[in-house]
Amino acid sequence: MKNKILIILFTLLLIQNVFSQKDLKIIKANSEFADIRNGKEFGKGNWKISPEISPDIFYTTAIGENLVFITDLDSITIPITELTDFDFIVLLKGKKKALTKIKYVESYLTKLKKASEYNNNDIRFIPKFTYQSNDNPSLIKIRQELKLDSIAGKGSELSKIFNLMHWVHNLVKHDGGSDNPTLKNAIDLIKICKSENRGVNCRMLATILNECYLSLNIKSRHVTCMPKETEFEDCHVINMVYSTELEKWIWIDPTFDAYVMNEKGNLLGIEEVRDRLITGQPLVLNADANWNREYLKTKEEYLENYMAKNLYRFLTPLVSEYDSETVKKDKEIVYVELLPLDGIVQTPQMEETNNKTGVKFINYKTNNPKIFWNKPE
Repeated sequence: MKNKILIILFTLLLIQNVFSQKDLKIIKANSEFADIRNGKEFGKGNWKISPEISPDIFYTTAIGENLVFITDLDSITIPITELTDFDFIVLLKGKKKALTKIKYVESYLTKLKKASEYNNNDIRFIPKFTYQSNDNPSLIKIRQELKLDSIAGKGSELSKIFNLMHWVHNLVKHDGGSDNPTLKNAIDLIKICKSENRGVNCRMLATILNECYLSLNIKSRHVTCMPKETEFEDCHVINMVYSTELEKWIWIDPTFDAYVMNEKGNLLGIEEVRDRLITGQPLVLNADANWNREYLKTKEEYLENYMAKNLYRFLTPLVSEYDSETVKKDKEIVYVELLPLDGIVQTPQMEETNNKTGVKFINYKTNNPKIFWNKPE
């Protein structure tokens, strides 16, 4: 009896699906590749018609625009609103039906603009940030072995900052899917990249550059830029570098050889870029920002999409130093996280000890940007 009921229910659902699909708009195609005009963006042949996926969903953030789905025989235009969840059928070669959905999702920039405010009155205890002195023997070794005085040049501090960023970007390839080496310091990271003909991820690139700056007495921290979610597949790590000439932090990204300016050409820091994205003020990306010297990055792709996702909250080491994240027995590694008031986990402090290595990880949290972006003493 139970099996008969299940068969009847399945049959009813199948009939309902058949009738509902009869009411859907049908467009024809002979080619399995379609073009999509998504608002102002046009993708030539960037959609593969896949009857085996039901529904096959195209997500769009182009609110207030039209999305045009174009096959070699037909097309359909869908106005995009916050409620857009539109189904249609592509009849491929007169035989196979591909149930296709166009669905609106919020852009990363829209999500960032909805982020809650910070709390400048958050007085939870956070130890002071410190920066290793350039007379540390390990930093002296980095400076000498990598010939950083020659690479940085004899110009201004800003010219040295940019010369070092360009050098690291060109020396070490970015490979976001690579495993992190055991030894996470500039000399060993560069050495393993050369010996294995490999690249490293953005975190290791920022680590290399951070130690190069410290070795030349330039205050720097690497900063993990993260989305709101506590579980995510992608984040990005860049450097915040203090310019004594400008008396401010500036945005330095060795992965993309990138820095950011306002409309007057003034260099900006991470905090300023985030604020300008939220308030809609102009931002200028350096024209030669690129990925592995293979293609250039645009402001829209890099800042308004990729980094808008990753500027929700930030994590940085309390102590900026040589070999800061290499795991060593009984080591203590301390981080400080800045997050807005709607950040998911607001716990003031978390401690975790790795039972195998004995390494203790401490994570302080704050809603106060003045503490996180505090100038070095």
